[in-house]
Amino acid sequence: MRREIVTFLILFLLWLIFSGMFDAFHLALGVVSCLIVTLISGDLIFQNERFTMNHIKEGIRFIKYLPWLIYQIILANIHVAYLVLHPKMPIEPIIIAYKAKLKRDISKVVFSQSIILTPGTITMDIVDDTFIVHCISKKVADDLFTGEMEQRIADVFERENTKRSL
Repeated sequence: MRREIVTFLILFLLWLIFSGMFDAFHLALGVVSCLIVTLISGDLIFQNERFTMNHIKEGIRFIKYLPWLIYQIILANIHVAYLVLHPKMPIEPIIIAYKAKLKRDISKVVFSQSIILTPGTITMDIVDDTFIVHCISKKVADDLFTGEMEQRIADVFERENTKRSL
C-alpha cells in the first residue's frame, strides 16, 4: 500500500508541475488521472513493497540522466531538420534489432521511451531483450549502437556493467 501512495504522490506532483493549473476542476482531473495510472502501473516504479533508500538514489540518478537525454533530443532534432531541409533529403530509413543487456522492466521501459523521445527513432517492438527500432537514417542507427544510452540507463536503474565490446 505504501508504494501506491508514493507512486500517486510522485505522479500528482508531476501533474501539478506540468499542468500549472490549480483550480478545482484540474486538480480533480489530476487526482483521478494519477489514481488510474497508479492502479494500472503502480508496481512498475516500485517492484517490492518496501520503499528503500535505493529508490531515492535511483530517482536522483534519473534526474541526472534527464539533461543528457534532453541534449540528445536537441541533437537529433538538428539532424532530422538537416535531413528534411537538405535539397536531396538523404533519408535512409532502416529497421534494426538492438540486443540490450538491461534486465529490469523499468530499465527497458525508460530505454524504449528514450528511443521514442529522440526524433528519428521509434521503438516498434520489444521481444525479450531485443528492441526492434525504426531509424530515419544510418547515422541514427549507428548512434544507437554505441550503447551510450543503454549504459546511462543501466547506471541509473541497474548499476551493473553493460558496456559493449566493439
